[in-house]
Amino acid sequence: MTPSIIIVTGASSGFGNLTARALATAGHTVYAGMRETTGRNTARVTELARLAADTGADIRGIEMDVQDQDSVDVAVAQIAAEQGRLDVVVHNAGHMVLGPAEAFTPEQLAQLYDINVLSTQRVNRAALPLMRRAGSGLLVWVASSSTRGGHPPFLAPYFAAKAGMDALAESYAAETIRYGIDTVIVVPGAYPSGTNHFAHAGLPADTARAAEYDTAYGELRAQMADRLAGLFPAGHTTDEVAEAIVAAVDTPAGRRPFRIHIDPSRDGSDVVSTVADRIRAEFYHRIGIADLLPEHASR
Repeated sequence: MTPSIIIVTGASSGFGNLTARALATAGHTVYAGMRETTGRNTARVTELARLAADTGADIRGIEMDVQDQDSVDVAVAQIAAEQGRLDVVVHNAGHMVLGPAEAFTPEQLAQLYDINVLSTQRVNRAALPLMRRAGSGLLVWVASSSTRGGHPPFLAPYFAAKAGMDALAESYAAETIRYGIDTVIVVPGAYPSGTNHFAHAGLPADTARAAEYDTAYGELRAQMADRLAGLFPAGHTTDEVAEAIVAAVDTPAGRRPFRIHIDPSRDGSDVVSTVADRIRAEFYHRIGIADLLPEHASR
């Protein structure tokens, strides 16, 4: 296997950090994208440098603010200059919020969309020209089972943004396959630990409006994380998500699964996605564009 040149976005913590480390340990050259590499994330960069020194893994932190096109362009240009190519993009950067949907301002929803969806567009616009010229590549999208599973209330802005990213990923899959670029949508369930999703979740800006929900829903909202944790079976960790991404990267081009579910709580997302992907595949056949489907598009 030829090692791949990989950029992982949002790699300072959570799934992104675990994935960057796992890919580097598997023998790939990994750029762990994060912002403020000389500020609040200096320690994260140092940790990755220590991992490289201790194990020989080829991993390095790189400044990449996915909410800034110039920052993204500079990072991808640096990778191209140092490596001559970019083989894999892992779209992991994202943020969660928790609270009554009505209490979030429209500006907050726009901000969540920017982080979870527009960030992928910025990175794609910088990276895809390299991949298209090479005639190969892989886009890995870290989605969420909430898009199609039995998701709970009080996470609406995050779920809406993740659904938007999932739809964008499906379209990109069809629009890049003729350039030899694979798409894999990785769908984690709600892991109650191992990420900072709930600990760092944003809150509604309209606190007065949020307080109006306390009488009817306050107790339920406070219990949401615990209720989700109660569904989670023992013996599973967030490392499973990183391992699934490594397996996808290491699978030969053209044979990778289109969608991978890692959901120990079994919220039903895999069932809905199977039906939805098959309907999409059948529709592509009906209108004569079946060549735009990956081999495993309906699995």
